[in-house]
Amino acid sequence: MFPIRSIYEVLDKASLSKFHYNILLVCSLVYGLTGMDVMLIAALVRPIAREWMLDVITVGNLMSVGYLGMFIGALAFGRLADLIGRKAVLAIVLSLESVFTAACGLSQDIYTLAVLRFIAGVGLGGALPQPGVYVSEYIPVKYRGLFLGLVETSWVYGALMSLLIPYLMLPSYGWRVTFFTAITPIILVPLVVFTLPESIRYLLKKGDADKVKNIVVNSRIISEAEEVDFRGDLLKARKYTVKDLLSTTYLSRTVLLFILWGALVYTYHGIFLWLPTIYASQFNLKDVTSIWWTIIVTLFQVPGYYSASYLLDKIGRKKVLAIYLVGAGLGSMLLSLRTDLTWIFTFSSTVSFFNLGAWSGLYAYTPELYPTEIRGTGSGAAASFGRAMGILAPSITGYLFAASGLIGPFTVFSLVHIFAGLSALLLGIETMGKTLEEVSEA
Repeated sequence: MFPIRSIYEVLDKASLSKFHYNILLVCSLVYGLTGMDVMLIAALVRPIAREWMLDVITVGNLMSVGYLGMFIGALAFGRLADLIGRKAVLAIVLSLESVFTAACGLSQDIYTLAVLRFIAGVGLGGALPQPGVYVSEYIPVKYRGLFLGLVETSWVYGALMSLLIPYLMLPSYGWRVTFFTAITPIILVPLVVFTLPESIRYLLKKGDADKVKNIVVNSRIISEAEEVDFRGDLLKARKYTVKDLLSTTYLSRTVLLFILWGALVYTYHGIFLWLPTIYASQFNLKDVTSIWWTIIVTLFQVPGYYSASYLLDKIGRKKVLAIYLVGAGLGSMLLSLRTDLTWIFTFSSTVSFFNLGAWSGLYAYTPELYPTEIRGTGSGAAASFGRAMGILAPSITGYLFAASGLIGPFTVFSLVHIFAGLSALLLGIETMGKTLEEVSEA
């Protein structure tokens, strides 16, 4: 005779199975290939600028316009995910990002390219928060931090692809054909539609207990014989609205996430969108040579991600965020003081390691802090604020780099990292080892 358990208890205490690993695989592919499309412009902007004779300020503005689209996409699709479901939104944004990023290769002038990058950005911004929301709602408590960290880790492989593809294709085919490879994420739409279930927590909040029962039985999370209470938790559940993001309980969480997302989007995209150009202009390197140096620096993101992912369920989210953000800040400070290639490469690699480790912490932390009804909205709002900082990052970095070389932009990067790390310590709550419902009610 099986004891009667709540569905939340079933989800949070389930043993890992093929079902969970399939969610990890699909969400990792979504995040990685989306990262590839986000970062592809970094390696292509220099040949574009040369062909159209663009100055450094115009290049910064061109990169920023994509983040304007991402700002809108993260906000709009984050809310839509709470209204029509995670699965439908994921299919829509994957299609949008793939088609319009690839279409950038058809551009004949900077204005067309800017419009296409904006529309692609709407899809990209909508896609990035969704895998984390999905994984957080299905993976057992014991493994949630690790799985969320592993999904975030897939970004580095997308970032490496965004450099390796231009490295191989640019010399023979040019930037337009290279852009066409950005259609790749569209192959994930059938995987999302046919292999991912809808979020159980979303379905329960919509009152669709029958679909929930089918999912947990078909996925073998429970056996047919096991008795589960699909409705008891709904009867006593509190209802949440968007206004709760600014309520007494959630205001400090919302403020902290805005700080963390703003800081990490500003620093990551300010640094890594410009890094190939910095290497090329500072040291008079060819395009493919500067891309190669950037590939090497990007490889340091791999141990940064995996070390942070491992620590998330060992020392907690707050400590991981604080350690890695401050580490990235110190690396940025040291980089701002150097002008020779060896030391710039060394400190670029240091920043790469710690900045991306902090991303792993943030990606795990964000969806844990809000209840199911506003999880997509809250995650999307925080990501959207980050994208607003992403709008500013390429342009501000371009201005500072033109005016002062490395010292201006990297001093700012240092201060932003350290401020965010201290904010995590002062404003954050620890979520390690707690169920989503426990965190929601804390």
